[in-house]
Amino acid sequence: MLEVTLEDLSRTFGRGNSKKVAVCNLSFSVEPGELFGLLGPNGSGKSTTIRMLTTLLQPSSGDARVGQDSIKQVWEVRKHIGVVFQDPSLDLRLSAMENMDFYAALYRPAWPATERRRVARQLLELLGLADRAQDMVRTYSWGMRRRLEIARALMTDPEVLFLDEPTTGLDPQSRASLWAHLAAMRQTRGMTVMVATHDMEEAARCDRVAVLRQGRLVALGTPAEICRRQECQDLTQAFLSLTGYQVPRERTDGTVLPRGRDATLYRRG
Repeated sequence: MLEVTLEDLSRTFGRGNSKKVAVCNLSFSVEPGELFGLLGPNGSGKSTTIRMLTTLLQPSSGDARVGQDSIKQVWEVRKHIGVVFQDPSLDLRLSAMENMDFYAALYRPAWPATERRRVARQLLELLGLADRAQDMVRTYSWGMRRRLEIARALMTDPEVLFLDEPTTGLDPQSRASLWAHLAAMRQTRGMTVMVATHDMEEAARCDRVAVLRQGRLVALGTPAEICRRQECQDLTQAFLSLTGYQVPRERTDGTVLPRGRDATLYRRG
């Protein structure tokens, strides 16, 4: 099984006065089989970190490894990972089965068509989509599309699955369903899952969490350990303390009064 390792990993964008540090000297490792969370406000470097680990973005300095070197051994790394991006990437004009088959044909060209379809059917059944396998994806709800993207990412039987804010835009029922499916897959497949999120409920599900603030690592440990170090009763309060945000105050009429950066906590950045 593969270990995910970051050593002094950094990424900057722009030059001169417009230079921006997106990720700064991140160093930690993710154990095989672990459910690991990257927790931070939007703009904290979560997606940039995942893009470097998954070979899509060259680091400015440092090392990123998913078993192999993510910089020098791109295709070796890609053989062993699955990725679900924050932005949808399905072809809405195709059916679920056609999306799955097309993906497998690209990444496992040696597979015969019968094998691709067999694996696709198994995964669609696992994610609760078998009865809609032949329907156009444009007819799917947002939650169904997210489940399909996870099913597609699993087509190549990855050892490490990367999820970038997989439940954004989902209602509570769809979120619960998605996490139930992920838990079942981890149990049956034993794969490592690394999820980027700013959702406290999702982060609390993780074995360990790395909290990022402005591209820097500010805390690492189990959710309980992080709460204890910050002397907080829950992960939300620990997160607010670590990232420099404060809980919004309320007016006397019960409406929220933004203070400082409170209003931008979940703003895309």
